[in-house]
Parts: sequence; C-alpha cells; structure tokens
Amino acid sequence: MYIINFIGGLDMKYLDKLLNIISIGILIIDHKGNIYFSNSKANKFLDTYRNHFKHTQPIMNLLEKIKENTSLEITLATKQFVLKNSILDDTNKTYGIIIFDIKDLSKFFPNTNLEEFRTILDSAQDAIFIDDMFGNTEWVNKACEDLYQIRKEDIIGKNIDFLEKQGIFSPSVAKLVFQKKQEVSILHSNKQGKQLLTTGTPIFDNKGKIKKVISTSRDITELIHLRNQLEDIQNELIELKEKEQENLGDLIVKSHKMREVIQLAKRLAQIDSTVLITGESGVGKGVISKYIHELGNRSDKPFVKVNCGAIPEALLESELFGYEHGAFTGSKRQGKIGLFELANNGTIFLDEIGELPLHLQVKILQVIQDKTIQRVGGVKTIPIDVRIITATNKNLREMVEKKQFRKDLFYRLNVVPIHIPPLSERKEDIFPLVRHFLRKYNEKFNEKKRIDPNAMAYLIKYSWPGNVRELENIIERLVITTKGTTILPQNLPNYIVHSEENSCDVKIPSMMNLKKALEEVERQIIHNAVIKYKTTRNIAKALGVSQPTIVRKMSKYNMTDTELNHIDT
Repeated sequence: MYIINFIGGLDMKYLDKLLNIISIGILIIDHKGNIYFSNSKANKFLDTYRNHFKHTQPIMNLLEKIKENTSLEITLATKQFVLKNSILDDTNKTYGIIIFDIKDLSKFFPNTNLEEFRTILDSAQDAIFIDDMFGNTEWVNKACEDLYQIRKEDIIGKNIDFLEKQGIFSPSVAKLVFQKKQEVSILHSNKQGKQLLTTGTPIFDNKGKIKKVISTSRDITELIHLRNQLEDIQNELIELKEKEQENLGDLIVKSHKMREVIQLAKRLAQIDSTVLITGESGVGKGVISKYIHELGNRSDKPFVKVNCGAIPEALLESELFGYEHGAFTGSKRQGKIGLFELANNGTIFLDEIGELPLHLQVKILQVIQDKTIQRVGGVKTIPIDVRIITATNKNLREMVEKKQFRKDLFYRLNVVPIHIPPLSERKEDIFPLVRHFLRKYNEKFNEKKRIDPNAMAYLIKYSWPGNVRELENIIERLVITTKGTTILPQNLPNYIVHSEENSCDVKIPSMMNLKKALEEVERQIIHNAVIKYKTTRNIAKALGVSQPTIVRKMSKYNMTDTELNHIDT
C-alpha cells in the first residue's frame, strides 16, 4: 500500500477526515523516527501501549525486520497485532505502518488471509452467519452451507430482506436483532423440515450502533423429538384423568360454559323428550346430539342424521317419510322407506330445522303429537317410536314473528333448549381441541406434526367465525402442508396471523412446554382484559366465564397486588 499515491488524488481537506474514520491504524514515520502522521486508530494504539513504545525507536527496530509487503505479528499485553511496513520514499526512508488489532481483524476476515481462523470456524458443528451493519452477508461457515443447503458464493453480499423473501432464512434472526437491538433466539425450520435453534448476537460500536450481527444455528430436531415424546406421555395421562373424572368419551370439553352444556345434555339424555340445540354453524351441535343419543336408553338403536338444508325441497318429504309405489313419476315399484322409519326405536337428528318448509313443519308436528307418519302417496298411518333432536343456527323466535316458522312447532321443540356458545366465547377449549385434531390427522396421514407455542397463541387469539369446524379444517390443512415436524406461526394462514384479534401481542418462548404455554397465554389474555374492562364483572362477561373464576385466575397469576388495586370488583 503506497500512501503517497493514495493521498495524491485527494483534496487535502477530506484526507484527515477519511483517514481518521477507517478502521486501520496508520503511522507515517521517517528514518529518524519522527512521526509525520498518525490517524485516530494509531493514536489509540500508541496511547494504550505507551509503556511498550515510549518513543518510536522500538517501532523502527521492528520495521527493519519487516520487508515491504510482508507483515509481522507481535504480542502486547496478551493481545496480538499485525504490523506491516510500506516504504514510501527510499531516499528519506519514510515508513508507513499499518496496525491491526487481531480481535478487530477477525471481524473482517473475509477480506484477509486468516485461513487458519476460517478453518477453525468451518470445523464448528454450529452454523455461523455474519452480517454487516447494513444487513448484508459477509461470511458463512461450511456448517451453515450444509444446514441451509446454500452455497457461500451465492449469498455473500446479499441482504437479509432478500434472503428472507427467498425463504433461505425464514424468519431472519438478524433482521429481528436489528429491530430489537438485542440478542434474539428463535425456533424455526429449514427447507428439509429440520428444527433449528438460531441465536443472533449484535456487535455494537462505541456509539451503541450495531456494526455486525453474528448468528449461530443448531439442529435440535432430535432434542425436540425426545421432548415431544415426554410431552405426549404427560398429555395422555392428563386426558385419561380428565375422561375418568368427566366420563365424556370423545367429547373435548375444558371451558366452564361447555361443562354446563354437557351437564344439561346428560340430564336430557335420561328423559325421552324432544330437544332443540341452538348455536352458530360449526359449534358442534351434531356432536352433542350424538352424545345425548349414546347416553340415553336408545343408544343401541339407530341414530339417523338429516340435514334439512342439504336435501332439495321437492325430495325432502319423500326422504323423511318415504313413499308408496306410484306416488310420483320415477318412483320405485316397491316404494321406499323414509328416514323416520329407519330411525324407529332410535333417534332422528334434524339438523338445520329452520330450513324446513312450512308444509313439512306440520308433518313434523304430527309426528311429535301423534307418534305416527304417513308415506307420500299412502293412505294408512304408520306408528313410529322415535326420539327427535333438532338443531339450528337461526333465531327461530324471530322466524316465528316473521311467519317463517310455525309457532306451535317452535313451542313443541323449545321445551328444554340447549345453546352451544361459539368458540370465541370458550377460548379454553381451543388448546385441547387442537391437540385432539392433531392426533386425529397425524394418525390419518401417518404424520408426527407438533404445534409451536407461539403458533398456538395465534390460534387462541383468533375469533374463529367458523367455530370448531373451521378449527378442525385448519389443523387438517396444517398437518398436510407443513414441511417440518413443528407447525410454526409462519405456517398459519395470513388471515389468522394478521387478524384484528391478534393485533394485541401475546408472545411466549418457543421452547416452553405446551401446558405452561397455555397458562402463559391465559395470563396475558386476562391481563389485557383487566386493562380494557376494568371491573371483574365486565372481564368475566367479556371472557365468557364467571366472576369468581376471574378473581381466582387473577390470584393464581399474582395480579392481586397490582391489577386488582386499580379495578372495581
């Protein structure tokens, strides 16, 4: 490096500023040891090691040992430095000395000849990735190439935004480090589905700005597999205990509201009366109807399900009540038995009863009152012993007022109604439901998919307009489409991650046990509700639980000394 040539083309007013901002120490010394120039890096070097260099003669002695364009390593106070001698003027024997701190140099090693240093890092089992202050790739080791299936030459110089869009690092931990300005650890998966634990560490300059980010990744797939096996055993024990206590069979019930529904269904199962089940589409009305049937004294008899909205109106009557030969063109010679007759001595479940035409509502009322049916085209009545369970997602009382549903039938059906609350009002059920559907579809598709606690947090916060049916469909889709063994937040549909309900951050460590993760989500939800609704009564109403439950939960999460002091119970 010939400094005289370098500075010759520069305006002198910029020279001093330029030489003082570079990270290399520069001294210009003549053959007598007089210092012509020293930049800020060199001044710091001399000031730090003044005891070693009380004057320039020791440096002159070292320079005499160094040939031009070669370097010499020296050790001062346990720190290593590299000195390089550049002869600027043979006549006056003026020397230019470039001083490197080895520690600093190691951060710029892609442009150096420290092959030994590179070899050491390449032999490391952990993947190492280095970004500069602008988020551009400076260097990666061999383990990083193998783990992420990339080539060093393809990503050096590429920005973290570009690499994240390409899916090479998704998400980019370096990007999170730049955003949070602190060390960040994440659990994610590579393209082959291996589970990786990646930690990004910022390197700050003396002004507190990030000048580099060092990221390390480790394959923890086997560790997670072992943890999941232990968790499966724990969950199975919990489920066995819950089933033993509640005797609910395959029903997934956790929330207080659903426990009340189940208790009412148990009582109605012992009484052979007509039942009306109400609730939004997808809440599980069919599941409850089957539960009532199986718990009653008709459990060994037929259970026939009919969706009144799915059968064309012209065919509905003949499907429900059957028809005789010649009842209409195209009818079978031997006639056909109807669904009510198929369900004789058992239970018939009329789903979406609100879709039933008015003229058929009369016939349903006749079945309830007279215990008889009459086939289409027939002249004789057929005695029938069948329990009728109906369900609807419509407001039948409003339909009665609008003359869209018969009042007498409504009162016959609405003796003891069961209302199933939407999933958004029973968040406690989401966690066990997800666990249940994961097991179901893992078995169906021969998979071993898990769910990350942060992904679970998004599912719990989502409003679920499609209720349990929507949740089941999402879990089935995730089991099929997720490449790795763990379902991460980035695997969820965008409308769930970016929904309004999820705008309030609920975050938990990725490596947390799922049971503890659920408790942490519950704690954060209650904490946010305390801030928003102020009183325990309003909090209980918003979250769909009793007021004593809220007080107990706040006490459980040690909110009594802080939040409770600021709210009116």
